[in-house]
Amino acid sequence: MIDTTLEHNAFTEELIRQLRATDQFGNWAKMSDEELLTKKYVKTKEDLKNIPIIADIDEMLIGEIKMIFKAIALQFERKTGVMCNVVMEMSHEGFGRCIVIADKIVLVDKYFKDAHRFGYRTIDKLYEDGQKHLDKAFSIYEQYKPCINK
Repeated sequence: MIDTTLEHNAFTEELIRQLRATDQFGNWAKMSDEELLTKKYVKTKEDLKNIPIIADIDEMLIGEIKMIFKAIALQFERKTGVMCNVVMEMSHEGFGRCIVIADKIVLVDKYFKDAHRFGYRTIDKLYEDGQKHLDKAFSIYEQYKPCINK
């Protein structure tokens, strides 16, 4: 049973917008936001047992992971007016990194290993992690903004 009383934050609102925008054929139109996020990003212990320890990552999962960081970047842009770039490099084995850059400042730097097993245990963890990255991005930008024009 999915708890639909979860409170959306700035990050999850943007992530939901991104996911809904990629639904070209309306396959997810009848799903609630929480159902969609759970389907895409939540992996239980049972789900992880069915995923091999060593495996190749598929392009769809790479896109879903990158979408998390795009949501952070877009929400940052929306709040500050500063354009961001998301750069993601991922090997076929699931090792890689994703960074979010604004001006010359790296706002988010996340390293992955075994990305084919990427997921959150609960939807709350997704909400918390994304908002934590977004909040940290704002504080990093404010901290290093004076260094941009030097």
